Amino acid sequence: MKLTHTRLLVNNYKECYQFYKDVLAFTCTWGDESSNYAQFDTGNTYLSIFDKKQMLEDIQEPYETKSSSPLNEVAIIFGVEDVDATYDSLKSKVDFISEPHNREDWGIRVAHFRDPNGTLIEINQRI
Repeated sequence: MKLTHTRLLVNNYKECYQFYKDVLAFTCTWGDESSNYAQFDTGNTYLSIFDKKQMLEDIQEPYETKSSSPLNEVAIIFGVEDVDATYDSLKSKVDFISEPHNREDWGIRVAHFRDPNGTLIEINQRI
């Protein structure tokens, strides 16, 4: 087996599509803002987003319409050349929940924010 995609099941597809395409500037290789599924080239693998309701219909599980706070069960990690420069380029577009800081015990410099669906995103670089 080989990991090809990380797929996020989202409740707000169009907003998430615009976030990954326009804010993070990933190239969309399949889909558009109204297709309910899109795939973005992130380098070594693809990040895709899919309308949660459609995915749950396919696997015949109930769709919960209640919104809740993020469960922090998934974090997407993007390696960058310079956390501070990336932070500076994104801070007017996203609300960071942590400023760039060193995690000596992890061997990295990091900063964190969320996508419109609440998915935790980390940018990091080795120190």
